[in-house]
Amino acid sequence: GEIDYDEMRRVAKKQKPKILLAGFSAYPRNLDYAKFAEIGNEVGAVLMADMAHIAGLIAAGVLDNPFDFGFHIITTTTHKTLRGPRGGMILSQGKVSNPLKPVDKTIENLPTLIDRMVFPGFQGGPHMNNTAAKAVAFGEALRPEFKTYAKQILKNAKRLADELMKRGFKLITNGTDNHLILADVKTSFNLDGKEVEEALDKIGLTLNKNSIPNDTLPPYRPSGIRLGTPAITTRGLKEKDMQQIAEWMSLAIKYRKDTKKLKSLHSEVKAFCLHFPLPSD
Repeated sequence: GEIDYDEMRRVAKKQKPKILLAGFSAYPRNLDYAKFAEIGNEVGAVLMADMAHIAGLIAAGVLDNPFDFGFHIITTTTHKTLRGPRGGMILSQGKVSNPLKPVDKTIENLPTLIDRMVFPGFQGGPHMNNTAAKAVAFGEALRPEFKTYAKQILKNAKRLADELMKRGFKLITNGTDNHLILADVKTSFNLDGKEVEEALDKIGLTLNKNSIPNDTLPPYRPSGIRLGTPAITTRGLKEKDMQQIAEWMSLAIKYRKDTKKLKSLHSEVKAFCLHFPLPSD
């Protein structure tokens, strides 16, 4: 399940890509941006990272920043771990953008080239309320409290991963370095991800079915499930609470056909959550 950088180098040297992209939606390990950059530079590729899922963790400094390793472009959402409103950003290194003036197609002119492509070609009429909300989210991400929050996300994820493995869940890469956990429930329990997703939903635990590397099942009934710890960390859960979540997950799978037991588990989850109310004004 982990990236084979030697194989990446072999393929890159053979195919000579114009752009090398580092970014995934269900990869629970740190990316070796230095290795990506080394390979990209060897073949003359533009280096691009998509950090949509881990942007908040990078902003808080608990995961590596691709720009520190010579990447040219970063794309990200403004929600997910950044906790802002829905939206996206394209970040780039180079000369300060001057979108009103045509420029040569060079790496140093990427900011201008991107701006001229995005507007007016793809984007226009910004919603200023969304822009203001993004500014608030970015301001929050600069605070010391946000770094504490990001560190707790990682602590919770590692503990939850350990507790799940104790209960028979086979995790892709056998753990996590970030906020994500990807589990192979087909191998673990001979169930597909949709079955597990639905069982957990019945007791009030939300996650999603997800394909795993080299999955032999279709994406609408894949072999895996994907879950993360940002939301529960926002509500104040700590490492000690991960044992309880893992136990509920295990029980929901075991009693997935027992309506009475599922209702009882749902009541337990609901009562537990009352101790961790949603943030409010």
